[in-house]
Amino acid sequence: MDNIRYIGLDLHRDTISAAVLDSDGTVMMQSVLATRAGAIIDFLNGIRGTLHVTFEECNHSSWLYDLLARRVAEVVVCDPRRNKLLKSGNKSDRIDARKLAELLRLRSLSPVYHGETSALEVQHRVRNYTGLTEDTTRVMCRLKAVFRSQAIACPGKKAFRKENRESYLVQLGSAALRERAESLYRELDALHPLRLRAKREMLAECRKHPATKWLQSIPYLGKVRSAVLIGRVQTPHRFRTKRQFWAYCGFALDTRSSAEYTVVNGQIQRKLKPLPIRGLNWNHNHELKGLFKSTATMAAARKGVFQEFYLGLLAKGMRPEMARLTLARKISAITLKIWKEGGTFDAKYLKLQAA
Repeated sequence: MDNIRYIGLDLHRDTISAAVLDSDGTVMMQSVLATRAGAIIDFLNGIRGTLHVTFEECNHSSWLYDLLARRVAEVVVCDPRRNKLLKSGNKSDRIDARKLAELLRLRSLSPVYHGETSALEVQHRVRNYTGLTEDTTRVMCRLKAVFRSQAIACPGKKAFRKENRESYLVQLGSAALRERAESLYRELDALHPLRLRAKREMLAECRKHPATKWLQSIPYLGKVRSAVLIGRVQTPHRFRTKRQFWAYCGFALDTRSSAEYTVVNGQIQRKLKPLPIRGLNWNHNHELKGLFKSTATMAAARKGVFQEFYLGLLAKGMRPEMARLTLARKISAITLKIWKEGGTFDAKYLKLQAA
């Protein structure tokens, strides 16, 4: 135990503040490094002992994890939103690095998943496609905002079609507004082929993974949603049960309780009161939550086993919005099960008691 070294790294664009603690929490060294692979490796080579390293999730975290994973005993990429200790007292790069090392020594960090490389290409393709999709949606919203500012009705996607554009542009009285709309149309035309190409490349890369066929067997999941799942989750085995997956997708129940026990006739007993639920967890992957909610909304509106499940919940008196949420939780649980075990979708997975 005496040769264990806990290293906290506070990452920045140009520099890294490093702090090294021993097993007793004594500061052995503090240094400032350049954010370069060679400088980091030279720094670690100068430290004797079993090295445990931590740093916060950021733009550099994937690069640094890959650099360190084979060179140290442990790498913990931690969630910066959970590091309450860093917000207390004075703050500087040196102090933050020392506090990170101390939290690592005390095992008080919340790790962020890193390590799966088999789906790395899909992950990059998915990020490219979703980024271009967001950019396209943003331009379309800006275009509609221009027309709506002049009380020009533009429902649906009619205003974006090339054959209809001139009829909308002539309704703009100001030359400046017309030029603004034309610039947005040009931006939209440039983004559209880029998004289609990114989509083709994403689906082509996704087809190399056996999980693609399993996920696409689930009704309404489709090719794009399956690719996004593989790119974002990477591997289902990072989640021990469906409850951990629900927390990642934003479907876990957030509960709060206090004073749970009381003394009755000299004996300590737990109070028989319902556990107060405060809603769903806020710390989650928003893209996956939207994916499963949109799948549930589509499934609830179309004939099939998922709609039967949804209608069964309504028949029991559940509100429609809660029934759709329960259906989304069910679809996510089925997705995790099929992805872990292989095989294809079976309607027997839709047992109410497992929802």
